[in-house]
Amino acid sequence: MMKWIITALIVLSVIFAAATGSMSSLSAAFLESCGGAVSLAITLTGIIALWSGIMRVAQSSGLTGKLAKIAEPLLSRLFGGLQKGGKAMQYITLNITANILGLGNASTPFGIAAMREIEREEHSSAPEYASDNMILLTVMNTASLQLVPTTAAALRQAHGSAAPMEILPCVWVTSVCALAAAVTASFAFRGLRKRRRL
Repeated sequence: MMKWIITALIVLSVIFAAATGSMSSLSAAFLESCGGAVSLAITLTGIIALWSGIMRVAQSSGLTGKLAKIAEPLLSRLFGGLQKGGKAMQYITLNITANILGLGNASTPFGIAAMREIEREEHSSAPEYASDNMILLTVMNTASLQLVPTTAAALRQAHGSAAPMEILPCVWVTSVCALAAAVTASFAFRGLRKRRRL
């Protein structure tokens, strides 16, 4: 759907620019935007590569295992049925940690690995359907708690913000509210589904 919306925007821009005689301005805007997009992509790639490397070092050094043990009491209650200290729990911890640091793109590989480990541990009889733990992880990954919105701050700095981290209070409040609402909804719908089966 998005590709059609973007295509329509481009076509309409060209039509209106031709109708108003401002094709040169449109061409200049295209070139400027392309250069800005490449520059922004390089900036974000560097940030994501840095934090992905830090996460990989943390995993190799055993730090993620220790983080998993610290977070185990809460995570084991949320993700019932998973092996305590197992690979699935470690990848879930990495995914949540990356999201807390505001590294949405860097958390994706850990989320995918966590999904695979959850499927392996749960031995689902219906692998074509997502389990309760998979749904909860997806919800927590989407509406994640962010203490340090690294990616958002990098975007603000790349666009000339003098104080890229001034959004912290708003990010904390909105991310806590979003996470609480998402987790509550996940458990509520899980309960409704179980009642219908009964």
